[in-house]
Amino acid sequence: HKSIAFGKDSTRIVNAFDFEYSFKRLQDPKLASPGAWVLNNVDKFNAVNDSIFLIKLKSPFSAFLGILSMKYCSVIPKEAIEYYNNKFGKNPIGTGPFKFKKWEENVKLVLRKNNLYFEKDSKGNKLPYLEAISITFLPDKKSEFMEFAQNKIDFINSLDSSFKDQLLNINGNLKEEYLNSINLLSGPYLNTEYIGFFLGDKESVLQNKKLRLGINYGIDRKKMMKYLRNNIGYPANNGFIPLGLQKNLVKGFEYDLEKALQLINEYKDETKKKSIEIVLSSDANYLDIVEFIQRELLKIGVNIKINILPPSSLRQAKSNGKLEMFRASWIADYPDAQNYLSLFYSKNLAPNGPNYTHFKNDYYDQLFLKIIEEQSKSKRNKLYQKMDSLIIQEAPVIPLYYDKIMRFSQKNVIGLETNPINQLNLKRVYKK
Repeated sequence: HKSIAFGKDSTRIVNAFDFEYSFKRLQDPKLASPGAWVLNNVDKFNAVNDSIFLIKLKSPFSAFLGILSMKYCSVIPKEAIEYYNNKFGKNPIGTGPFKFKKWEENVKLVLRKNNLYFEKDSKGNKLPYLEAISITFLPDKKSEFMEFAQNKIDFINSLDSSFKDQLLNINGNLKEEYLNSINLLSGPYLNTEYIGFFLGDKESVLQNKKLRLGINYGIDRKKMMKYLRNNIGYPANNGFIPLGLQKNLVKGFEYDLEKALQLINEYKDETKKKSIEIVLSSDANYLDIVEFIQRELLKIGVNIKINILPPSSLRQAKSNGKLEMFRASWIADYPDAQNYLSLFYSKNLAPNGPNYTHFKNDYYDQLFLKIIEEQSKSKRNKLYQKMDSLIIQEAPVIPLYYDKIMRFSQKNVIGLETNPINQLNLKRVYKK
């Protein structure tokens, strides 16, 4: 879109040299971008001409195209960086359907229609339909919902838990009295909520697989989601990979009290232990979930002691292997199942990687190296399924639920959709 940064022409067409500049900037140690890691597997890159950008990888990496879709890889013009310098963040320039107009920090962000945007709809009408977007920053979710209820906001993404019973029934649908005034859009979100077992301590009772399996079978995830979350989320009965990425559903842990009791009793007989006590750490936001788990596991003779920590302390202790059992979640960095399976690769042990459980399995590692190089989608999906099944068999985690996107809009908002990475795409949205 037009900007003073481009001089007298005020704009220009994006080209391959913009990609080259943006990638070099991402790698620049002076910038210290938190997303520099996305190019770790890139050997070299260069603009061949205006329209061809060449990337050579150090080794085959099937998920690389997914990584390129991350915001870290967004393309920016060199002229804008040179003109605005460290103020570019408040003067962004791009090629999207909307352009930056105004930003009052912590108050409001205003975007206007980009009249130079290239896309058209099926009837030949120029996109986007909306003339402008106003994004309001509010201090908390409660204030947001009150503004929405008063029709001062057209759209909200998610809902404060204190309002879920007011708006939704126990099945996660809008209550009858709101059906004529509010639209609800929902769908899978690439986030798996789980409990991790730390397996790095060889003396821990959690080294016993029967104990871990018994705990998994002893939790009624469907009841948990229905009564604690109004079904805002899907019970994790199908492996660790979330629903938005599962091509073939893996058989996971269905609630089975009899099987859970059998496994726990076998564990007690084999180890000669009369009682089982485990400390489960979480932050206060999930207290209801961990208390539910505590009550469920008491039925099978497992005593859970709850340890509530501030979120920052929980993250640090989890990374350093200080917690016996811990609540955690994994939101996809990029839309590929490999991202989730990397949590159990033995070379990714925390604190240097995302393997917080310190799970190690030679066969799993072999499969993980295969999926990185496998280019066939169908073959890769079969490997994903095999690896996800292995996680269920070995039970280094308790998959709790797969998250759900909940978007609420006023009835006059048309064309709003969801996607598994919860990106907000408004180019085909309009108001009646």
